[in-house]
Amino acid sequence: MPLTIIRNDITTLTCDAIVNAANSQLRCGGGVCGAIFKAAGITELTKACSKIGFCDIGQAVITKGFNLKAKYIIHTVGPIYGENPNAEEEQLCSCYKNSLLLAKKKRLSSIAFPLISSGIYGYPKVEALKIATKAIKAFLEKSEMQVYLVVYDKDSFAISEKMFSAVESYIDERMVKPKACRFDRDVFPQSVYRESSFLNEECDFDDEIDEDSCFDTHPKHTFNDTCSFPTISQKSIPKPTRSLSDLVGRKVETFSEMLLRLIDEKGMTDVEVYKRANIDRKLFSKIRKKDYIPKKTTVIALAISLRLNMDEAKDLLGRAGFAFSQASKFDIIIEYFIENENYDIFEINETLFAFDEQVLGA
Repeated sequence: MPLTIIRNDITTLTCDAIVNAANSQLRCGGGVCGAIFKAAGITELTKACSKIGFCDIGQAVITKGFNLKAKYIIHTVGPIYGENPNAEEEQLCSCYKNSLLLAKKKRLSSIAFPLISSGIYGYPKVEALKIATKAIKAFLEKSEMQVYLVVYDKDSFAISEKMFSAVESYIDERMVKPKACRFDRDVFPQSVYRESSFLNEECDFDDEIDEDSCFDTHPKHTFNDTCSFPTISQKSIPKPTRSLSDLVGRKVETFSEMLLRLIDEKGMTDVEVYKRANIDRKLFSKIRKKDYIPKKTTVIALAISLRLNMDEAKDLLGRAGFAFSQASKFDIIIEYFIENENYDIFEINETLFAFDEQVLGA
């Protein structure tokens, strides 16, 4: 996908270029800068940077990657938070913009950024993330490139407290939690318990069961009142109204057919759809083919791109053989954004990442 948030050490990535959060003198510093110099080779990188000499705030320069897996290092200088309040947001945005333009000029296809200025330069992480995604999104609307936003650990990444709390509360309200049920160990050995997968519940064994609350299905009583199993009579099972041959022969809209119909109905172009879905052009070309079925995350990304409501999103998922589940944190987070009509896929991915869930796209 064009923009991917990953938790990793940026010096270990294999891509065309990694970005160094540099100082203006382009010297070996602390934090990300120091780590990149050490991994690339301090002597070689220092010599290359000395030839360039200087880089102003918001600008970008390029050197070889030397001992890194990346071919190049793009050095950009972020603002120190609080030194120039009227200009620092624009300066930080320029770091991403100029780095991306330099990568494009070099015809690079992939680039990895740290969250610039959010370390020793003190830029608040929530604001730094917002500026980063805004600048990268603007670039990707007009250009094709794989962009990684790399965070070293979870503490170096943050979404707004308001958003996190709202989503967390929504998950708590909607998440289906397993009910506890208990078995009498003397009556039901563990081998039987293990085979009882149809329960789909978290169970434990209990030697001290209140016999007054149990079913009278065994001399020692089998279950307590926290676990019941309804019986289904033959009369309660509805009879099919159509034969199997009728169902198999019925013409059903395929996933690709439904997707293309929705694109036309929404008055959107293919380019708009795959860019807003955070997927690349090659993958979208495959999706347009009649028999291609993408992954669930890609289908949901397309639903977000098309601004579908929950019923429409469920239908599109169903055409690909998927469904939403109230037992899935990932699905509930998606549901939260759709119900609140927030279709910003970058904000959705930031939230998914903050909750340790897979992000949307390819």
